[in-house]
Amino acid sequence: MSRRTQIIGLVVWLLISAMAAVIGAIASAQAGAFYAGLARPEWAPPGGLFGPVWSVLYLLMGIAAWWVWRVGGFGAARVALTLYLLQLVVNALWSWLFFAWQKGGLAFADVLLLELLVVATLVAFWRIRPLAGALLTPYAMWVAYAAALNYSVWQLNPAVLG
Repeated sequence: MSRRTQIIGLVVWLLISAMAAVIGAIASAQAGAFYAGLARPEWAPPGGLFGPVWSVLYLLMGIAAWWVWRVGGFGAARVALTLYLLQLVVNALWSWLFFAWQKGGLAFADVLLLELLVVATLVAFWRIRPLAGALLTPYAMWVAYAAALNYSVWQLNPAVLG
């Protein structure tokens, strides 16, 4: 694979990841005020932490997908990269379920599915390029934390997130 092709590939995978981030961000436009008004567990992070954390995670995700893609293109890693794309869709959907549509239970089901897909993607990436799988480890950990937070906030706010 030429250097030019690799650079284009990196840009494409970063843009794909950024698109998922933007779709989620559109649903989260009013998330700061909404999140601040919810009852939260003591261990909940401040709302301002989510943007920087997700920015780093999306960057790592895009790089990981690119490393896997570099092994032989989409055809050589079809299952792993399809899992990656599917988890991006489920990831973007969560923001719509939780923030835009205020469906705490559906958002919780979505984040559980997301965690399963992230772990499956991590394993598939690891088998192709261990470092690519390792780059998804912080993401898997953050999504597990987000699932616990989603459940707790949903339970503390049944009238709002019913």
